[in-house]
Amino acid sequence: MLALALWLKKNGFRLDQVQTFLPTPLALATAMYHTEKNPLRKVTRAAEGVEVVRGGRQRKLHKAFLRYHDPENWPLLREALRRMGRANLIGSGKQHLVPAFQPAGSKTPRSGQLRPRAAPAAKGSRR
Repeated sequence: MLALALWLKKNGFRLDQVQTFLPTPLALATAMYHTEKNPLRKVTRAAEGVEVVRGGRQRKLHKAFLRYHDPENWPLLREALRRMGRANLIGSGKQHLVPAFQPAGSKTPRSGQLRPRAAPAAKGSRR
């Protein structure tokens, strides 16, 4: 995903929408998702494997890489780039993927946690 994000930036692409893959019956992509094998070639036990992302955090990170230009994704990307040993891509130069600062007014997620919603009022109670 990092290589794709760098290619997108180099070629001036800024994605507005990213769709999460949902497997549907009788599709080659679904066969790849469930078997983690490439169905375009002969499928055996030793067949070529396909990496499948199933976890929510990993999917969120992939979406953040595709939308590298969105300030909401910068904290997550900075953390991921540091873990990958690619802190050289953090900065304000043209060769950097994300800036080192967070602009005022943008949300800064707390370690991937969502804020709890207010509990709905019980039926029959007055406010």
